[in-house]
Amino acid sequence: MSLIASRVALIQLEARQSAKSGASRAIRMAAAAFCVLFAWMLLLGCGIAALSACTGWAWHWVGLATAVLHLLLAWILIISCKAAPPAFPATRAEFQKDREWIENFQKKPKSKN
Repeated sequence: MSLIASRVALIQLEARQSAKSGASRAIRMAAAAFCVLFAWMLLLGCGIAALSACTGWAWHWVGLATAVLHLLLAWILIISCKAAPPAFPATRAEFQKDREWIENFQKKPKSKN
């Protein structure tokens, strides 16, 4: 029993360490995503202002065209995500085989010895 208890304690310790590591990684990834989003917003603002100044077009029309392009790109990406194949096809096939085997096993009459 002490061997099992020590293994359980080890698993709990490693699970806590893994959770802390995962939370730390998630926080860093969220901060990085925020920085990228902020940089993208600044690039868009500066790009709209620069394009407006170079072409002589009103900035609000350039901004509207940029927004429409972003919405079009988002729509294309969403449509492409819907056409994705189902996840884990090999695992699903194995689970289906397991279900069939269990059903066949339960249907077979047990031999009396």
